[in-house]
Amino acid sequence: MSLILDNIAKHISLTPEEEQLFLSKTETRQVKAKTILQNAGQVCKNGYFVNSGLLRSFSINDNIVEHVMSFACEGWWISDMYSLLSQKPGNLFIEVMEDAEIVMLSKKNQEQLYHEIPKLERFFRILTENSLVANQERLMDNLSLTAEERYEKFCKKYPTLIQKLPQKQIASYIGVTPEFFSKMKARLLKK
Repeated sequence: MSLILDNIAKHISLTPEEEQLFLSKTETRQVKAKTILQNAGQVCKNGYFVNSGLLRSFSINDNIVEHVMSFACEGWWISDMYSLLSQKPGNLFIEVMEDAEIVMLSKKNQEQLYHEIPKLERFFRILTENSLVANQERLMDNLSLTAEERYEKFCKKYPTLIQKLPQKQIASYIGVTPEFFSKMKARLLKK
């Protein structure tokens, strides 16, 4: 069974026929590191499921500073949720950080699947709710936790990413400069 079907099976049960219909509406691609799948300012047309590799979503502010919004590794979904759901131009870039195999599901095909396999609407509602909860938790953490606490929480939540990611990406995700991050890590190592 493919990884994406395992992911769906965590929340809903599909018949073999429904699985085949679902897969027929997706496109699997091999993508090289540094490929930009989505540009800010464009309307997001796809959700991406990661079979292998590592992706990130980020924005760039007026001072040309990157702000990492999320990472997605094997078994995770990623998209510009605002743009995908509203079909308005988005604010996020989605970049492949290491060679990856992704499964793309277009907004159009997702809507068709809702009609053909109604329980998929429940699956994507659960994904959307989980994303909303994670984003609210991250916002609250950014408002109430110190940089050290945010880093410790990141390490606990994403232990497999610590070794894979450049330190500047982790710094951006927790909302600090790379310089501050280096000093903070040195302090933590001394403890």
